[in-house]
Order: sequence, then structure tokens, then C-alpha cells
Amino acid sequence: MKIQVLGCSGSIARDCRTTSFLLDQDVLIDAGTGVGDLTLDAMERIDHILLTHSHLDHVLGLPLLADSVLRRRQARGAAPIEVHALPQTLAVLRAHLFNNHLWPDFTRLPTAEYPVLRFRPFELGDTLDFGGRRVEVLDARHSVPACGFAVHGQAGGGAWVFSGDTGPNPPFWERLAQFPVAYVVIETAFSEQESALASTSGHHCPSSLAAELATAPPDAGIYITHIKPGEIDAVMAGLRALEQERPVMELLKGDTFEIR
Repeated sequence: MKIQVLGCSGSIARDCRTTSFLLDQDVLIDAGTGVGDLTLDAMERIDHILLTHSHLDHVLGLPLLADSVLRRRQARGAAPIEVHALPQTLAVLRAHLFNNHLWPDFTRLPTAEYPVLRFRPFELGDTLDFGGRRVEVLDARHSVPACGFAVHGQAGGGAWVFSGDTGPNPPFWERLAQFPVAYVVIETAFSEQESALASTSGHHCPSSLAAELATAPPDAGIYITHIKPGEIDAVMAGLRALEQERPVMELLKGDTFEIR
């Protein structure tokens, strides 16, 4: 299995794309602005979209992708793209996005019987199966109902874990201690100077993440995502100053991960 980073920024600026990852060719994990760099052919191959939560930087690409691929998928009789998320997240999408005011309801287009999008709720702790690829839904602590994901290896290899947007969350690390982990992609949205804002908004800053890394899986690579544009140097310097024994790396658009 291969995971490609389409976007990993906490907001937009030139060359900054918000959160989105592509698992193989057909499973999208979050649908931020990074989706827009895919070719139309690549977008058409996406059959499943997993969402961590309802915030705009993680779902903005969803309605636009649906509009882009509807005609192509309809022409070849493709099944609806299944959008997997917490029930609370799907409710927000129905009420505030696909409501025929902000955007057409693509869960009923081109027809209610054969739409381009179909919503599939999941719960924390569920494991989803996509042709033998197991994706576990992990707990997250954010300002809205949210989750993370663990893409488990197929041949006993370590998992690729994505925290989603989260602040301090001991149950997340407790669960990671129970299975092999190769990579942890975890957010640190704000610099130490903005630690109060990070706490209020359900995000990490360097000190809050460093306090948790002592319980991180010992052999896992730690990658930092969701940094706000203009804050990258401050966040990474703050993490490296606080966490001397555990190296952390900045996640970059275009990075790829192999999972076995």
C-alpha cells in the first residue's frame, strides 16, 4: 500500500495545500485543497473518501471533486463515491454544505437513486475494510466531533497513523501502544507563542505535543502536519528544542509512505 501526501498545511498560501492523503489510487483521506492538484483521471478513480471532521480545510475539495467527476462516473455506470465519516460530520455536510444553497446536493445528483456521493457513517473504534486494506477509526480531541485513522499493514508491517486535528489526547497514544506502528502523522498547528489559542481551538503547540511523545511508539517515525503558513520555522524549532531525544520531521506535500 502507498500513501501520497496531497496537502498538509493548516491553511492556504502559495504552494500550501490543506489536508488530504491518497491511499493507493482509490481511497482519499480528508479532502482539503490538495485534492485540486490531482488530474481529472486520478479524481475519477477515487471510490472512497474518509473524513476526520467537518472543518472546511478538510472538506473543501469534496463538493468540487463531486462536480468534476459526476459526468465521467455516470457515463461508465460507476457506483457512488462513498463518503465515510462520523454521524455528526455527515450531519454538518448535509445541513451546511450539500443543502442546495451553498452547494447542490450531490447525494441526490444526478438522481436520488444513483447519486455521485453516498454517505456512510462510522463510529470511533470501527475498522473499515477496503479490499483487504484495514483502516481503524481513532479517537481525536478537537473543537468539533473528530477522529483520526490508522491504516494497518497487510503483512504484519507497522501502521500509518494520522491523528486528524487534535489537542492532547492520552487515549490516542494508549491505542497506538497496542499494535505495530511505522509512522505517526500528527498535527502541531500553532507555535509556542500561540499556545493559548492552540488549547482553546483543540490543536497542539510544541509543548503539548512534546509532553505526549514520551508515550509514542518507540520505533515510529514522527511527522508534523497542519502547521499554519508562516509558522513552520517556529513550530519545528520549538519541537526540536523541547524534544531532544525523539526526532520529528516536517511533513511535506508530495511525501509518500509505503505500508506493508
